[in-house]
Amino acid sequence: MINTEIKPATDTKSNISRKKIHKFLAYMRHNYILYLFLILPIAYFIIFKYVPMYGVLIAFKDYNMFQGIWGSPWNNFATFKEIFAMNEFYRAVRNTLVLNSLDLIAGFPAPIILAILLSELRNQTYKKVSQTILYLPHFLSWIVIGSLAIQLLSSQSGLVNMLLENLGFEPVNFLTEIFPWYVTYTLFGVWQSAGWNAIIYLAAIAGINPELYEAATVDGAGRLRKIWHITLPCIKPTIIILLILNVGRITQIGFDRPYAMGNHLVTDVSDVISTFVYRVGLRSGRFSTATAVGFFQSVVGMIFLLIANYIADKVGEQGIW
Repeated sequence: MINTEIKPATDTKSNISRKKIHKFLAYMRHNYILYLFLILPIAYFIIFKYVPMYGVLIAFKDYNMFQGIWGSPWNNFATFKEIFAMNEFYRAVRNTLVLNSLDLIAGFPAPIILAILLSELRNQTYKKVSQTILYLPHFLSWIVIGSLAIQLLSSQSGLVNMLLENLGFEPVNFLTEIFPWYVTYTLFGVWQSAGWNAIIYLAAIAGINPELYEAATVDGAGRLRKIWHITLPCIKPTIIILLILNVGRITQIGFDRPYAMGNHLVTDVSDVISTFVYRVGLRSGRFSTATAVGFFQSVVGMIFLLIANYIADKVGEQGIW
């Protein structure tokens, strides 16, 4: 006799749930070390990245350090109205976008080209020495680099201008005229960061399957053909992701570089958001203003990041999510 008894649906669901639990526990037993390693970075981001977001409230209050953040009265967006009415603020935003755009145009391709050139070197000793020399500027403070720029490019006593005068040329005001200052600022930035940023691309190039190059050699391809048809397409996802991240940081700029490279003769182009916050917000004790500018900077940066990621997805490239 055929047993036609049907098991209740609840029993089937409970069996499936038990299997999922057993599968999850087995997975955790094999991989719990990885999750333990994640505890420290997660704790770092929570403590140093998310908890300080509480301080953003200062931008919406007439902050008084004696009353604290919660004790200070709300200002009905008065701080934002104040900064949006300041001509210096718009100048700082414009200069930030211009300088970061120059860094993006000149500084983003530089480590890619440098990484490809280093990967093509066959002499390993020369390659290691070259990498070490190219990495070193990254560890120099911008204060040191600014002093170096003055010693080299000063219109009166700079080594470069002294050499130009000895050759019969007129001295160039690298640090006191707007266009030469733009060039100087950008080139020193490329020199300081290109070697270090090339590490990521070197790692991506090292992951390319050597058989692709061997097959290209058999087909008679030269070095340039290999670079164009193998190296660049293989590191293209890395390039796209780093480009998106760089576009997202287009409103973010450090304080030390423009402060060290700038002077009162080029304030119209060297005064950026970070120096504006230092001068108008922190040095004057206007913490609400400083926080409001920083909040504006973060929001605009996030918008640029989302736009760049959206465009990457639309053109068929892999974004950051």
